Amino acid sequence: MTWQLAFLSASLALVAALAARSWARSGAHHDAVARRAGRRRATAFDPLVTLTVQVRLGELARELRAIDDDPQVYARAHHARAAQDAYDALLREACRLAGLGVVDLPRPAGERAESAERLREELELSSRGWSW
Repeated sequence: MTWQLAFLSASLALVAALAARSWARSGAHHDAVARRAGRRRATAFDPLVTLTVQVRLGELARELRAIDDDPQVYARAHHARAAQDAYDALLREACRLAGLGVVDLPRPAGERAESAERLREELELSSRGWSW
C-alpha cells in the first residue's frame, strides 16, 4: 500500500508540474504578465523628482511673499508676474506628478492663470499629502 501511495503522489506532482509548465508557456500567461508589467510601469515614479518639485514650489512661494512684503523691489510688477507664472507652471507639473487632471494649454503672453484654478490645484495637492 505504501508504494501505491508514493506512486500516486509522484504522479500528481508530475501532472501539476506539467500543467504549470504548460500555463507558463501559454499566450494567456504572457498577456497577463505584460498587463501586470504595464500597470507597474505606469505607476512607477521617482520620489526625488517629486521632492525637487516640492522644494522648488516652496522657494517660489517664499519669493512671492518676499516680493509682496518689500515695497522697495525694483520692477515689482514684473518680478511678481514672472514668479507667479513660474509658480503656476510648477504647480501644473506637480498636479501631473500627483495624477491630477490639469488643463495644460499654452497661454498667450498676457494671459494669467485664474486664482480659483490655482487654489483648486493647491488644495488637491494638499489633500494628497503634498506640502511646500
